[in-house]
Amino acid sequence: MSEHRHGRLHHLRPHSHGAADKVDSALEGSAEGMRALWISLAGLGATTLVQAVVFAFSGSVALLGDALHNAADALTAVPLAIAFVLGRRPPTRRYTYGYGRAEDLAGVVIVLAVAASSVAAGYAAVHRLAHPQPVENLWAVALAGLAGFLGNELVARYRVRVGRRIGSAALVADGLHARTDGFASLAVLLGAGGLALGLPWADPVVGLLITLAILAVLWQTAREVGRRLMDAVDPALVDRAEEALRGTRGVLGVGSVRLRWIGHRLRAECDVIVDPLSTIVQAHRVAVDAEHSLLHALPRLSGALVHPDPRPGPGEDHHAVLAEHH
Repeated sequence: MSEHRHGRLHHLRPHSHGAADKVDSALEGSAEGMRALWISLAGLGATTLVQAVVFAFSGSVALLGDALHNAADALTAVPLAIAFVLGRRPPTRRYTYGYGRAEDLAGVVIVLAVAASSVAAGYAAVHRLAHPQPVENLWAVALAGLAGFLGNELVARYRVRVGRRIGSAALVADGLHARTDGFASLAVLLGAGGLALGLPWADPVVGLLITLAILAVLWQTAREVGRRLMDAVDPALVDRAEEALRGTRGVLGVGSVRLRWIGHRLRAECDVIVDPLSTIVQAHRVAVDAEHSLLHALPRLSGALVHPDPRPGPGEDHHAVLAEHH
């Protein structure tokens, strides 16, 4: 029906109420994400450098594992930065939704980086158990572990806060990864304490514990990224969208509501029921008002396809011609 087509056109026009809304929030979010990446890269890079130097003259395999993990976490800023830059590009005839999903691909790279760091740390710990070596300068090892904890925790809080604000699952996952790195760094203190007490196996055992911590992060990160790749959204967002649609004047009912993340922006496809006696202009107005309601209810929504269906009468199916195709 023609009014259905009209209801699908409003996602092309930007939503704005005044001068304060003229800044494209998607670009603003990408810029904020880039800033978070570079700041955290500098912080973790400095932490990793300190730990690498201490490992060079101490020989602590636990500290090596922690440094490898921190290095992997710092380097994940690179694919995320590329994703944020790509996400700023406008849609094309090939990529009609734009390049926002590059963030999800960056999330896959992060998962692979975490997996690689777990393999390296685990190998180093097992090798040290099989071939014990003395660890020197325990006080420096302990200080390096403490530095690793503080650096990771500061970076984690910053990444998670910014990631949730701009809706970037990859950045949130990266922040959670950094947080667990911080607790792994504290384990280095335990290893140093065990060595001070004359327990030579303490350092490699702590290295294995750090490997297990990395694997826990790997599972959590892979689950978060996997859900995003499968277009999962928080059910509360769907509830909020349905509530906004029902509260729109002219909407007699709500059909299916589909939401998906494209990078750190949401897209929506919704069916609403309207008066069958509505003119094309009236159905068009209801669709516009429905999308307007959604834009207010879902702050990270970039646009919606609103499909107005006339309320069917008894035994009437306005989509019967499509039944055999489904």
